[in-house]
Amino acid sequence: MKRIMKRIPSSLIMGLPIFFLMLLGKTQPIRNPEPIPPECKLSKWDLPNLPNYLPSSFAKAPPILVPRSAIPCCQQDVSCQDDMAFRQDKISLLASVQHSLQYLQSERALKAYEKYPITGITRDRVTASLVKFQQLLRSSHSAPELTTAIAKNFVFYQSVGQDASGKVLFTAYYEPVYLASRTPTPEFRYPVYRRPPDLSSWSLPHPTRLELEGADGLQGEKGKLKGLELFWLRDRLEPFLIQIEGSARLKLTDGTETSIGYNSDTGVKYKSIGRELIKDGKLPKKGVNMPMIIDYFHKYPQELNIYLPRNPSFVFFQENHGAPATGCLNQPLTAERSIATDKSLMPPGALAFIHATIPFADRQNNSMDYRTVGRYVLDQDTGGAIKGAGRVDYFLGTGKIAGDRAGLTVSDGQLFYLLLKSKN
Repeated sequence: MKRIMKRIPSSLIMGLPIFFLMLLGKTQPIRNPEPIPPECKLSKWDLPNLPNYLPSSFAKAPPILVPRSAIPCCQQDVSCQDDMAFRQDKISLLASVQHSLQYLQSERALKAYEKYPITGITRDRVTASLVKFQQLLRSSHSAPELTTAIAKNFVFYQSVGQDASGKVLFTAYYEPVYLASRTPTPEFRYPVYRRPPDLSSWSLPHPTRLELEGADGLQGEKGKLKGLELFWLRDRLEPFLIQIEGSARLKLTDGTETSIGYNSDTGVKYKSIGRELIKDGKLPKKGVNMPMIIDYFHKYPQELNIYLPRNPSFVFFQENHGAPATGCLNQPLTAERSIATDKSLMPPGALAFIHATIPFADRQNNSMDYRTVGRYVLDQDTGGAIKGAGRVDYFLGTGKIAGDRAGLTVSDGQLFYLLLKSKN
């Protein structure tokens, strides 16, 4: 965890030791601290000074991704390499790469990269980069060995982030598990819906959440959603959370299990209910996370009818019959290896490296351990709230622990895309 130190005037810091030495009647030479090697400084993660660093081709339009050399490592900074790939996770990382390669062979990928705005990032180059990364991952025996090979073969394209210095806000998402019913009952009353077959012919602007399901979430059968109910859940909040996460696994009352995933949405802009709660003074201005929001609504369930309708966007689902959670590329998501970004800006299916502070479950102490880590990931999803170059949503898997971690993930970090050097 990061330690926060109060800033003390430098004159006071230097003056106190000298004053006490004078009282003792002794003088001692003041030694300068050992300089920190450049590769160990935190500033190495920031973007270089853009005006001096960018090629002339960027003079007219601000860049989204800036090419730079690999981030140097030092012994004191293990976060610049992906140790998890060699401790427990090489197989799933290779599988995630393969999912991206499958997408890149599709017509959807061909069309996506025809319009991709950044010169030098093409479907063929992204594909070749993934193939090379597979080879290096299989042949490397340690994280440092892979890091060295990556630096030799790849260019790092860093996201300019929120502030042109490379700062990216990281959140996380997961696949929840809920109890549900295929038929409505007095206990299971709140539906999730399939895509309306006539959605493309709906007049614009599309209806809001309030117009579609009512303030209490029970009025869908009176309007455009009638007959489109897919499953029913017990808790008013659960269908809403599924819409936020984009998928869920359902344990059904008949003893079977299934899964549902994102199909489409109304295209109405997403609005954060967390920010609405903060604005109304219901939650503090800083430090709000999803567990706090859920806890608030469990304490004050009557407030659901006030705040859920304030997010006007609405998501439709399809039953996936137990298949894993799927991203916007129509490929399975991989826990700890898939990210969601703004697909109008970032290269779909591409290999990336993230550097961020992520919570990990400490089961012995029933707590969370926050670590700054580096991870090789694949850009395989998007989200209604994931807009701009300064946002990443990190997929953490399925179930309660993944949900606990996702709800606490809010940190600033950096995002890089790895592309083969042109000579390769």
